[in-house]
Amino acid sequence: MTRTPHWGITLRQAALIAGFAYLLDPVTYAEFALYPKLVIPGHIDQTVANITAHGGTFVAMILCYFINFIEDIVIAWALYVLLAPVNRALSLLAAWLRMIYATLAIAGTLNLVIAYRAVTTPEYATLFGPGPLRAQVDLLLHSFRYEYAFILIIFGIHLCLLGYLMFRSDYTGWISKIVGVLLLIPGIGWIVYELGPYLYPAANLDWLFYTFFGELVFMLWLLIAGWRIKEPA
Repeated sequence: MTRTPHWGITLRQAALIAGFAYLLDPVTYAEFALYPKLVIPGHIDQTVANITAHGGTFVAMILCYFINFIEDIVIAWALYVLLAPVNRALSLLAAWLRMIYATLAIAGTLNLVIAYRAVTTPEYATLFGPGPLRAQVDLLLHSFRYEYAFILIIFGIHLCLLGYLMFRSDYTGWISKIVGVLLLIPGIGWIVYELGPYLYPAANLDWLFYTFFGELVFMLWLLIAGWRIKEPA
């Protein structure tokens, strides 16, 4: 019989919870389908018109971000349980970093909520006038992007810790070590990429996008190899 640890779930269950949370994450849909459709960079008039005409789509986008960040909290908890046998202190630190990232991201998403209310509430257009109202919406949309981008540095540090813990684990032998290295790469990638506008604004860092597929490999490991994880003696 599989022993259940004091936190209520087995390592196998923790891996599968984290894996399915990754799998059901809607942030990719929000980032690459909904947001580019509604928010046109450099064209705030068109953006406001899009939000006005497709308010339901904008709300769906906000919900996708919100669900994503709630899932990040669940993933942080599940990965803590999974990696605590490797190093409890570092696993706890990694979990806290992801929870801090998710909390700050939820707070940043409120910029989108305020922007939506500003566009869809007729009184604001009367109080501010069309020009100032568009400027306010533009500021809110940019605030969301700036805040989200900057806190991804915290997420990158979290991934680096996960990579180290996976490398030190022996759940699936050498496969765990490969997954650990593949997590370190996107962790460093997020840190370097998001610091770019502040430290080296002239550098072209678009190639770093290809380093982020390490998380996809980690998700597959959780879902596939997660069934094979055994409780420590």
